[in-house]
Amino acid sequence: MTPKRPLWKRLFSFFRKSSLDQDFSSELAAHIDLLTDEYISAGLPPAEARRQAGIKFGGVESARELHRETRSLPWMETLSQDLRYTFRTFRRDPAFVIFATLIIGLGIGGTTTVFNVINALLVRPLPFKDPQTLTYLTNGSGEKGSSDATFMVGYLLDLRKQTHSFSDVAGYFAFYNIGDNKLLGQGEPERLTGVPVSQNFFPLLGVQPEIGRGFSDEEAKFNGPGAVMLSHRIWEKRFASDPHIVGQQLRINDNVCTVTGVLPASFDFGAVFAPGTRVDLFFAFPLSEDTNRWGNTLALIARLKPSVTVEQAQAELDILSPQFRREHPKWNDLNFRTTKLQQHVSGQLRPALLMLGSAVFVVMLIVCANLSNLLLARGATRQKEMAIRAALGAGRRRLIRQMLTESMALSSLGAIFGLILALAGTKLLTHLDALSIPLLTDVRIDGPALGFTILVALGSGLIFGLAPALHVPLATVHESLKENSRGSSDGRDHAWLRRALVVSEIAFACVLLVGAGLLIRSFLHILDVNLGFAPERAATIRIDPSNDKYKTQEQRNGYFNEALRLVKEIPGVSAAGLTDVLPLGTNRSWGVCPKNKVCQDNKDYTDGFVRIVSDGYFGAMGVPIREGRDFTPNDIKGSEPVLIINEHMARDVLPGQDAVGKYIFVDDPKIARRIVGVVGDVRHLALEKDGGDEFYVPMRQTQDFGSVGLVVRTDLPPKSLAADVRKALLPIEPNLATNEFRTLQQIVDKATSPRRFVVILLAGFAAFALILASLGIYALISYSVSQRTQEIGIRMALGASAGDLQKQILLQTLGLTFIGLAIGFTVSWIGARYITSLLFGVKAGDPITFIAMVAILILVAAVAGFLPALRASRIEPMQALRTA
Repeated sequence: MTPKRPLWKRLFSFFRKSSLDQDFSSELAAHIDLLTDEYISAGLPPAEARRQAGIKFGGVESARELHRETRSLPWMETLSQDLRYTFRTFRRDPAFVIFATLIIGLGIGGTTTVFNVINALLVRPLPFKDPQTLTYLTNGSGEKGSSDATFMVGYLLDLRKQTHSFSDVAGYFAFYNIGDNKLLGQGEPERLTGVPVSQNFFPLLGVQPEIGRGFSDEEAKFNGPGAVMLSHRIWEKRFASDPHIVGQQLRINDNVCTVTGVLPASFDFGAVFAPGTRVDLFFAFPLSEDTNRWGNTLALIARLKPSVTVEQAQAELDILSPQFRREHPKWNDLNFRTTKLQQHVSGQLRPALLMLGSAVFVVMLIVCANLSNLLLARGATRQKEMAIRAALGAGRRRLIRQMLTESMALSSLGAIFGLILALAGTKLLTHLDALSIPLLTDVRIDGPALGFTILVALGSGLIFGLAPALHVPLATVHESLKENSRGSSDGRDHAWLRRALVVSEIAFACVLLVGAGLLIRSFLHILDVNLGFAPERAATIRIDPSNDKYKTQEQRNGYFNEALRLVKEIPGVSAAGLTDVLPLGTNRSWGVCPKNKVCQDNKDYTDGFVRIVSDGYFGAMGVPIREGRDFTPNDIKGSEPVLIINEHMARDVLPGQDAVGKYIFVDDPKIARRIVGVVGDVRHLALEKDGGDEFYVPMRQTQDFGSVGLVVRTDLPPKSLAADVRKALLPIEPNLATNEFRTLQQIVDKATSPRRFVVILLAGFAAFALILASLGIYALISYSVSQRTQEIGIRMALGASAGDLQKQILLQTLGLTFIGLAIGFTVSWIGARYITSLLFGVKAGDPITFIAMVAILILVAAVAGFLPALRASRIEPMQALRTA
């Protein structure tokens, strides 16, 4: 058997036959010679080996003819050839394909999910008729609760008569509460949330009942016949989609109401106007003198006339506001402000959503950089393959097309996986009732989402495949063999690009980590604020007394006394109290005036948030009493009018005075209430806002409240507590519904849910980016070590220690890391200024966040570089040289 020629002779023969002119015939002849040598080494005689090699390549003329035929093939058939070749290469390297698919899929899945949320909240029109003409009206800034944002009924009626900008104006009662309505006589008693609306509310929105009709004129009158419209969800859930439900009578809160219609499934009041709340029923709200005396109660929606802009409408309202105040000097203050309904619904979330959109864009850039790096490393091992294809006649464009086909195929596989993840994520989001985010139930995978997914897949495939595709054809056959021969060093044109990609990954990861770190620290500051109450081990349930059985205030007070007594006797209950409104819920304000001050009109009064509570409420809530006393069961109708104020109000209304014992007028200028106590401030509006002026009126001295919630402090589990409360109250409340039983912690969690949603998503993207950056560093250093195996063996044979090698490789890793950090740090420092509105208790340039994120990246990079360095230091010199 003829011995195999030495490698240097084979390379010399190859380089001689494939000279710089790169003639097609000489390139092919060189490959035939190489293949002949392979056959000889396998044991074939030289003549037979030459013949088999010629058959394998089919001869020069046949190869040329094949190349000409390939060029003349239709593009679909050429694409089919490229795809078949692509999937053959995938079968040879399944681990790489799976890894790349997972990375792309995770990136595209997260990107598509965030796009669906942004599309639903900011891009897709509201699910109403001509939503671009709908506006939302507020009375002032709305920063002082619902009373500051709502209107008197009379103002709505006047606006309808005198406006030239709006074709119609409608409203809904803004002071409804969750579970206000108890449904009886249809199985188990159930608490349902109902919203009173003006008669024209649904026609103005363009919402038509799926079955039945809207409210009639008679039903919209004060004390008119009871009528109710059902949401589609409650119609399906409670009434099994009964097609004959219209006309049936329901017993709601001891009143009989006739079902007039069922709203379509596409209409979700809570998703638009009350995020995180499921609204089940709708009643007709009467626009009359009687309801006008209730004060500011209505939230208003208006429809612009054709060709009228919001700015023009606001200009008219600026004229009407002082005119209405002059016409009705005894009515509440008025200051019309109007915005697009879409902006009102999701405008506050716009900065956070745009930040999330930017984050997923950065994540996809990191994904592309990571995969581009992997494809470059993989392409380096395929240089010989590409050179042979070039020798067979494949031109530059043909090779680029083949490489891009492979990257597009990888991206498409990842897009399929990502779309599955996006479907799961979207379904999860639509069922998260605890998230107080508008239009979340409208998030879905639709045509635009599919188009976006395809666009991202094609774009990412092009981005991460372009650099490897452009790089491969640049090398000649002999250069490819030089750079890919075992023991050679890494090609210079390969190395700089891979290092640049790793630097970009580190920079992008730094930007994401800093942004996530700032929001996380901000969120932790919110969780650390003093709420003014203790949500732990406290729960609440509605226990409104029946209007038929408890008609007078004395009877209702007796009900409250007995309810508190029975609940306090439950083992494990340490405190119990009653309230008309819980923190972080609906808020209303009354005018406040000290007795020694002359308050002639509404402008002289100070607005204060009013809470109607019973004795024991402060203990059940964990609200500290700073001065004076709590309410007692003796603070009833006919006794001295009293109230308790918070510390903020004591400083604001009675500065420098001992508040206990002073008298204050609240709402009624004829009745002065004596302050019997001062309690700590409670954050009723939001966790980010101070409580403001608040005062508490004893529940037994007034009937000016719409609902009653029982607050219980206990060590019992919530589920068992609900059953125990229902059992304890059975003697006085046989129809108590427990489906609205909630812990105070759930209420707090719901209030923080929008921030938590953004923080969790951004933190997840940042963690993903950190993992990708560490993988990029590890892959680069590992590849560099593998390419330098012979060099490392020689250095160790000459006396280099393992520590010296590790130090050198770690310095190389940290050098790249510091370059990326310098870029990322600068971009983060500039970009942090644009998210100031999302921060609480943290400055945009917070040094702790920047230092912590930089330290994390350095640590991760050091670990990623140390592992290959450790492996390199364990190389046996003789084995490395022998292998090379």
